[in-house]
Amino acid sequence: MASAHEATLKEKYPAKAHCRRVAEYLSHHGKPHDGVVYLEAQRTHIVEDDDQAMHFRQRRYFFYLSGCKLPDAHLIYNIPTDHLTLFIPPIEKDRVIWEGLPESKEEALRKYNVDEVKYTSEIDASLAELASKNNTVFAISEQVSEHISFSSFEITELESLKTAIDECRVVKDAYEVALIRKANQISTIAHIEAQKVAPHATNEEQLYGAYIGACISHGAHEQAYHSICASGTSCSTLHYVRNDKPLQGRLNVLMDAGAEYDCYCADITRTFPLSGEFTKESHVIYDIVKEMQDVGFSMLKEGVLWEDVHAETHRVAIKGLLKAGILVGDAQEIFDKRVSVAFYPHGLGHYLGMDTHDTGGHANYEDKDTMFRYLRVRGRLPAGAVITVEPGIYMNRFFIEPMLEDKELGKFVNKEVLEQYWEVGGVRIEDDVLITENGYENLTDTPKL
Repeated sequence: MASAHEATLKEKYPAKAHCRRVAEYLSHHGKPHDGVVYLEAQRTHIVEDDDQAMHFRQRRYFFYLSGCKLPDAHLIYNIPTDHLTLFIPPIEKDRVIWEGLPESKEEALRKYNVDEVKYTSEIDASLAELASKNNTVFAISEQVSEHISFSSFEITELESLKTAIDECRVVKDAYEVALIRKANQISTIAHIEAQKVAPHATNEEQLYGAYIGACISHGAHEQAYHSICASGTSCSTLHYVRNDKPLQGRLNVLMDAGAEYDCYCADITRTFPLSGEFTKESHVIYDIVKEMQDVGFSMLKEGVLWEDVHAETHRVAIKGLLKAGILVGDAQEIFDKRVSVAFYPHGLGHYLGMDTHDTGGHANYEDKDTMFRYLRVRGRLPAGAVITVEPGIYMNRFFIEPMLEDKELGKFVNKEVLEQYWEVGGVRIEDDVLITENGYENLTDTPKL
C-alpha cells in the first residue's frame, strides 16, 4: 500500500496555488492588482573552453511558480485572470540527434499545473498583448534576458517579487512536505549504507562514495549541498569539504549529507564511532548534544521564538560541559559571558525547502551578540515551516584556544580535563522537522545511537 506522501507526489506540483499565494502577498503589501508575473528558468550555459553544457540547477523562483525543471523556459502569470502560461523551447531538429526529442507543448500541459503552454518564440507577443490590459509587470532584477522587453507596461516592478516568493516559501504545503519527506527517506538509506561501510573503510572517500551511490540508485541524482564526511579532529570543522582523509587512528565520523529530490532538500547529520563503540569522552559529548536536540524538540510549536530555543540548547550544553568537568564556575555567568559559543559557535538550525538554507529566515549577521549572530532564522516559527534542529559541540582549537588565553573567559575552562577531549573532534546531530500548531513532526528517521 502506497503511503500518503507517495500518493500526494502522483499529483501535479501545485504551481497555481503558489502563484495565488504570491499574488495575495503582493496585494497585501500594496502592489497593483492588475499585474502579471514574469519569470525565467535558468539558462543553458556552456563550460568555458569546452562545448558541453554546465551542470544545470533550476532557478528556485521559477520552479516554485511552475514545477518545471526545463532550462531556457519562461512563465507568465496573469494575476487578474488567474492564468498561468508556460513557455518552453521549440524543437530544434539539429539538436534532436544529440539530445533526443524535448517535451512537446501537449506533454508539458499534461505534466505541469499550468493553464497553457506556448513556445518561447511567442513570449514577446504575449507580453505585448498582456500589457494592453495590465499596467504592471513583476519580475526579478538580473533574472531577465536582454532580449525581453517590458516597454509596453506602464510599470516594471523589479523589487517586490523576489521578497514575495521568499516569504511565501517559508510555509510549505502538503506536496512540498511530501517531497522533503521523500528526500529524507532516500538520504536515510544512504546514511545507513555509509555507516555499513565504515568498519572496513580506510578513507573518508569510501564512506562518501557509498552515500552518493545509494542516493543515485534510489532516485536522487542531485545533492542538496556538498556532503560533509569528516573523521577524527576534522569533525570540528563545521563545513568540512575534503572528504579524502585516511581513517586510521581516528575516533569518529561526522556525516552531514542530504539528497535533493525534485528540487527539495534533506539535511541530515549523524555522528558515529568508527570502531562501533564511542570512547568515554566521545560518549559524554554525544549525550550532551543528544540532550540539546531533545530539549530543542520539546519547545517546538507554532509561534515559538527561535532565539529562545537556541538559547535553551546553550543552557543544556553548559550544564553538560560543567558535569563533564570541561567547564567550571557558575552556569548563569558562563551563559551571560557567552563562553559556550566557543564550543557551539553556529545557530541551532535553518529553514529547509528548495534550498538547504531556505528563504525567509531574516538572519542578522551584524548582531553583536555572538550567541545569536549566526542564527539563520530569527523570530517566531509559523506552522507549516520546515526547519532543521542541529545542535553540536566541537573541540576546535581555532575557536577554543583564544578563549583560554583570555583572562576573563579562560577561568571557566578546566584545561587539564579539556586536554582529554581534543581527539573527539566534534559531534552534531541534525533532523528536519515540520512545525505544527501544537508541536512538530520529525521528517527524519535516520537511526541515532
